[in-house]
Amino acid sequence: MSLKKLKKEDLELLSNKDITNLILEEQGAQNTADLFKEIIKLLELPDSVFDQKIGDYYTSLTTDKRFILLEDGKWDLRSRHTSDKLIKIVEEEEEEDIEETKEEEVEEEISNYDSIDTDDDIDDTNEDLKDLVVLDEDELELEQ
Repeated sequence: MSLKKLKKEDLELLSNKDITNLILEEQGAQNTADLFKEIIKLLELPDSVFDQKIGDYYTSLTTDKRFILLEDGKWDLRSRHTSDKLIKIVEEEEEEDIEETKEEEVEEEISNYDSIDTDDDIDDTNEDLKDLVVLDEDELELEQ
């Protein structure tokens, strides 16, 4: 299906994501604003739609598995990109997971330190104090 062959009425039946897919197939990678402006132009919508709907449009692209956001800020079809680029994304996610795991381990160590049984320390202290005698004030005056 080619954009040039489609009438406005046919385009109106497609979602913005489907139109984006067609644009990317024909024209290659583009940034979000250019893609959305092209859709507005094709559907003959008022320019005010751009400001009102650009955020929703961006969100819809991020949730659609057909599209991939490249490092240069342009969208393209995921099917055009080799797995080595996708592997880089997965590796970055794994690095984040490793960092989170390290943080969890530190928190666990702190938690374990807080729960150390200190009864042994108390018993040692009591042993040191067993010979002490407690005197009240009256007894203290008598001894002087």
